[in-house]
Amino acid sequence: MNKKFPEGFLWGGATAANQIEGGWNEGNKGLSIADVLPGGKERLKLLKEPGFTFEIDKEKYNYPNHEAIDFYHRYKEDIALFAEMGFKAFRLSIAWTRIFPNGTESEPNEEGIVFYDQVFDELHKYGIEPVVTISHYEMPLHLAKEYGGWRNRELVALFERYARAIFERYKEKVKYWMTFNEINGALHFPLMSMGFVPESEETKYQELFQAFHHQFVASSLAVKACREIIPDAKIGCMILAAPVYPYDCNPENVMHALEEERLLNFFCADVQVRGEYPPFIQRVFDERGVKLDIREGDLELIKEHTVDYIGLSYYMSVTQKKDKTDDERIFGNVFDGVKNPFLKASDWGWEIDPTGLRIILNRLYDRYRVPLFIVENGLGAYDKVEEDGSIHDDYRIDYLRRHIEAAREAIADGVDLLGYLVWGCIDLVSASTGEFSKRYGLIYVDRHDDGSGTLERKKKKSFDWYQTVIATNGEQI
Repeated sequence: MNKKFPEGFLWGGATAANQIEGGWNEGNKGLSIADVLPGGKERLKLLKEPGFTFEIDKEKYNYPNHEAIDFYHRYKEDIALFAEMGFKAFRLSIAWTRIFPNGTESEPNEEGIVFYDQVFDELHKYGIEPVVTISHYEMPLHLAKEYGGWRNRELVALFERYARAIFERYKEKVKYWMTFNEINGALHFPLMSMGFVPESEETKYQELFQAFHHQFVASSLAVKACREIIPDAKIGCMILAAPVYPYDCNPENVMHALEEERLLNFFCADVQVRGEYPPFIQRVFDERGVKLDIREGDLELIKEHTVDYIGLSYYMSVTQKKDKTDDERIFGNVFDGVKNPFLKASDWGWEIDPTGLRIILNRLYDRYRVPLFIVENGLGAYDKVEEDGSIHDDYRIDYLRRHIEAAREAIADGVDLLGYLVWGCIDLVSASTGEFSKRYGLIYVDRHDDGSGTLERKKKKSFDWYQTVIATNGEQI
């Protein structure tokens, strides 16, 4: 039995433009969804309410994304630190609004194009492979306000134009691409990825699934364009992955967990990997009154242009029970379940389950037989800077070690795994709460929820630990 990571395994870290770049109004960048999202723990609740105004109100809210950790000006310093850790790959996203500020322009914004040229050149200087997400929770605000987000079919052609523009410009510099970040997360929280809050409970599922269909068509067109322009590239989908456990062996709970898991983990992946809507989704459509507008040629396009690999984020499993009325609820990431008595939780209530990573990797590989790529995994926690400036994040090391061990076990199970990228390899703005205090990084950034701080970078204890992991290709963890 081989319990080693393969040669060429892509160790590294992962980020998103709207969570690290800052420079929100520089370089002719347009406003994005992320630019109007306030910081604070009320963020998710606020953004699920119909009537969200998409306006910036600095008297009422703070907007940590506007400056974030200022990667826009400090990328050379940060990439040098990634190189010191030994990164083989770095996942980042391109901000759509740096390339097409409103999303509707006929020609790309050269200042935005040049910025990413410089970032990719800096990565290649150190032999770091860019892994690029085309759309990561930051669609142009203009497309949300004036077009209604992905409910509007017109976004398909606009996204294809954007994708083709970056493929053409970066065809010599980027070989790993993904279309939509955590595409399936919109089932629970559509605003950031789809650009709208459903108008009502009655229309919710019709709006959501029609928007999904438009994204599936757009993703297929991006795959088609990528293969035409960069034939040696690999382009994947990206899903939020979480095994769904039944609360107990009551067949009703087992069936309920199966239904929840198919919708969460398999619906979007089936369409993008297998190239067709799965049989189970028709019952979902029937029960929720969904009638898709599918245009001529859509299904053929989806069938013909499937992805090369599945990128996935993994943070937690979820436990489900059909009757939840009397049970303690767990709210983690973008979904909720019942408390799993066998698991501990993070400071933010996300249940910690390394074995769940091995389970979901096996389930996905058994179903799809395409390479998998862990492009997000990490622990959000409160970090304390000691008087001597050190940060002893042993809890993060323990979390990452146990998940890397689970990934190694999955490889021994026969899973084809391309790489492992630590989410928030450097502290960043949390997507779910808009906080700096929810720190993920192996590199500390002196920035706080009230906007104070010098932005100085410091290595945490986990920095040296991960450096050793990479140097030994996972032999020493």
